Amino acid sequence: MRLRAFAEWRVSEQVYDIFVIGGGINGCGIARDAMGRGYKVALAEMNDFASGTSSGATKLIHGGLRYLEHYEFRLVRESLMEREVLWAMAPHIIWPMRFVLPYHKGGIRPAWLIRLGLFLYDHLGGRKLLPPTATLDMKTDPAGKPLKELFTKAFEYSDGWVDDARMVVLNARDAADRGATILPRTKVISARREGAVWAIETENTITGEKRLFRSRMLVNAAGPWVDHVLSDTFGKNQVHNVRLVQGSHIIVRKKFDGPRAYFFQNPDNRIIFAIPYENDFTLIGTTDRDFKDDPKDVKISEEETAYLCNAASEYFKEPVRPEDIVWTYSAVRPLYDDGASKAQEATRDYVLKVEGEEGQAPLLNVFGGKLTTYRRLSEHALEKIGEAIGLKGTPWTAKSSLPGGDFPVRGYDGEVSKLKSRYPFLADPHARRLVRRYGTRATMILGDAKTIADLGRCFGSDLYEAEVRYLTEHEWAYNAADILWRRSKKGLYLSKEEAAALEDYMADNRVHA
Repeated sequence: MRLRAFAEWRVSEQVYDIFVIGGGINGCGIARDAMGRGYKVALAEMNDFASGTSSGATKLIHGGLRYLEHYEFRLVRESLMEREVLWAMAPHIIWPMRFVLPYHKGGIRPAWLIRLGLFLYDHLGGRKLLPPTATLDMKTDPAGKPLKELFTKAFEYSDGWVDDARMVVLNARDAADRGATILPRTKVISARREGAVWAIETENTITGEKRLFRSRMLVNAAGPWVDHVLSDTFGKNQVHNVRLVQGSHIIVRKKFDGPRAYFFQNPDNRIIFAIPYENDFTLIGTTDRDFKDDPKDVKISEEETAYLCNAASEYFKEPVRPEDIVWTYSAVRPLYDDGASKAQEATRDYVLKVEGEEGQAPLLNVFGGKLTTYRRLSEHALEKIGEAIGLKGTPWTAKSSLPGGDFPVRGYDGEVSKLKSRYPFLADPHARRLVRRYGTRATMILGDAKTIADLGRCFGSDLYEAEVRYLTEHEWAYNAADILWRRSKKGLYLSKEEAAALEDYMADNRVHA
């Protein structure tokens, strides 16, 4: 049972330079970049970090091959350039992946068009480490084995994979390590200008504690709620800046072996991916459809489930059936409303707009964006922040590391070997998972442990008490869902009883909201 002790207002004495609303990838990225330049920053997220759009993506660091069809060359080029930058920043949670695009005569797109798109993809973004496009004979290549015999040829290209929710929380962690005030489960209930300063009222959604902050600038990076913030928090009427588009995914038991993913083209001109997921599963998605309801209520529909199953079954020899699904997730993308007629045609680019007259405290609204371009979006946001309240520092994140990512871009296997050498009791899959999640910070979890028993209680699979403690103390995990579905993905492996036991443990050991 939640305890809500409605406290008296607490007033923060310091005046911040920047107060960020929203703990998704854009909000946390802006906060981190700003702290590294010397600004005083606070960030409030009404739920858990990455609990909305930023953990509901297809989890790709990619240029967006299909965006070329809509002539989004600036966005594609920026995205392609960012792939290797982000990989170097976080080689524990980001890694390269090869994508197989099956082709047959009479398909949706002619071979010459696909080749042209892949040629641009190879050469538009300064690729250095990722291997180039190749052509596959699906009769002999292992990639053809799980597919129908109709597909005798395929094109193979490179992109990247990311643990999206971890990328968000690591940006928040790094911002906090640099001195930012990070406030999860804290809703901004009002914001008003007092001359050149914002007065921002917040409420902790767990304890009910209310606080008053002051800041020279406010950043609205609330994702799908960006218009809600403008209307509810600022009292603006007739606000419509973003087009909400629902994307849903299904997770099924592993459909194919090997590390490569598939890019499937559908008769309706949409595309879906089938991607290796958490070793034992396959992720299939995404859908694209307009969404009119409250983003907090988003969930996959029967129509979307049928669409993804049918689309994948057009390619796989073994059909994908609804009963094969072990988990689903949905999210709402806040795309900038450019008036596109179809959801899949709406721009994935971002738009930054500053409001405020001379002498007034400025407001920066962040519309749109995608995982791959969050770092560049943050840099562009800091340009506008500098113009509004004065420049500090210079761009710095391109050569930085996210927490735990301070090892060579191709050094993952070496880090696993080092961890197993220091902690020989770790099973290989356990060591690999810890390095994939935490990189060099895995040692903060394991500490002085000499045996597996030293890690404390096992909650199921290889999730031990030491990891749970780390996530609550260092990564703001509050309940079982925070750990099982965002920070570890162990929800795929634990039973309902084991998940309930973890929830009870966290409730019994909770010391703060």
